[in-house]
Amino acid sequence: MTLTMILATLTALGVLITIHEFGHFYVARRCGVKVLTFSIGFGPTLFKHRGKDGVDYQLAALPLGGYVRMLDSREGQVSDAEKHLAFDQQSLKARSAIVAAGPAINLIFAAAVYAVLAMVGTQYAAPILGQVAPDSAAERAGLPQGHEFISIAGRETDGWQAVGLAIVSAAGESEPLEVRMARPGDSTSRVYRLDVSGLDGELNDPLGQLGIEPYAPPIDPIVGGLSETGPAKAAGMQQGDRIVSIDGQAISGWMELVDAVRASEGRALAFGIDRSGQRLELDIAPVEMDGVLRVGILPRQPDLPPEFIRTQQSGPVQAVFDGIQRTAQMSVLTLEAMWKMLTGVLSTANLSGPITIAKVATASAESGLLPYLAFVAYLSVSLGVLNLLPIPVLDGGHLTWYAVEAIRGKPVSERIQAIGVQLGMSLVMALMVVAFYNDLFRP
Repeated sequence: MTLTMILATLTALGVLITIHEFGHFYVARRCGVKVLTFSIGFGPTLFKHRGKDGVDYQLAALPLGGYVRMLDSREGQVSDAEKHLAFDQQSLKARSAIVAAGPAINLIFAAAVYAVLAMVGTQYAAPILGQVAPDSAAERAGLPQGHEFISIAGRETDGWQAVGLAIVSAAGESEPLEVRMARPGDSTSRVYRLDVSGLDGELNDPLGQLGIEPYAPPIDPIVGGLSETGPAKAAGMQQGDRIVSIDGQAISGWMELVDAVRASEGRALAFGIDRSGQRLELDIAPVEMDGVLRVGILPRQPDLPPEFIRTQQSGPVQAVFDGIQRTAQMSVLTLEAMWKMLTGVLSTANLSGPITIAKVATASAESGLLPYLAFVAYLSVSLGVLNLLPIPVLDGGHLTWYAVEAIRGKPVSERIQAIGVQLGMSLVMALMVVAFYNDLFRP
């Protein structure tokens, strides 16, 4: 698990940081700027190689970013013979292109990955509503159980991820969402109005907060997996065991098992087991894991009925448009979320840092190559969008100075830029502290 987390996280971050810095590097070289260092990571240098082009290519210890250092007369003396190679001596257009190239290539990379995923094609569970929580926004809207989400606010909902993104995008809005639903396979649909005004603060489970529970087929009480450190494995339970009773009470479904374990208050339970026709009994005391009493077993996931499965695949040309559209949607969603946190509609508890990134990277990698690539694409979108924010020390901050320069006809003074850098660093550090705090104390 730890090795998977390390490899999945370092691979994702390493690829995206390298792509980002290569954008700066490539455009700088095309503009005639002399590049001195191409670094992946910050801090102490782990590896360095000077190429035939005179550039020091290096790998540093902290893989949370990178940099491309260019010849610049503001950072030291530059000979008259090399002044034309210095970054600060380039035209405003060239400097802007060099700075914008990093975020731009992250967005281009994301669009390319999304396009590949669209061409490969995916199968997904149709977004069919299972249960509706009593006295919830979903119940008040009259959302019918067993019906499929067709679109939300005019946006097609091809899968639960699309439903979730559409709802998160509208979080805190005063106007109800127009939700179109239909019976699976039925061309006749109906529009419902879903109130999302109460969907604010920390969005741990936006669907659940609205009372929406996706349809899932009944899960038999069969052990599909075991935690290596859980009490069930220590007691001798094995994958494939069917749990038929707990403390003499018959168990027919997985949720009955879950309810019995959580109601145990930690006392030992007598599990009746059917193992290939042989009846066994194991005494297992639940323990607290992630704040909940568990015995460390996972269910065997049932297969969805064929009519609940959708397949989506695009041709090469359509896939390119799909990739661009998906990148644009995720970019807008990222900006909307940041704006809502800034205005107080959403809590800053929704910010995530490296620990959460590592957890999501691990979960997606364990789910397969395609989910992992989708995660890397989304992370690339986030990196591109965040770097375009008009905050000094970020690429967007530099572009803001250049915009002011274009309007004024002369550069912003170094004193003002220095003050901006200090403020920008303080803001970025504060956000990092909040993100780390959320990572460490998020339930």
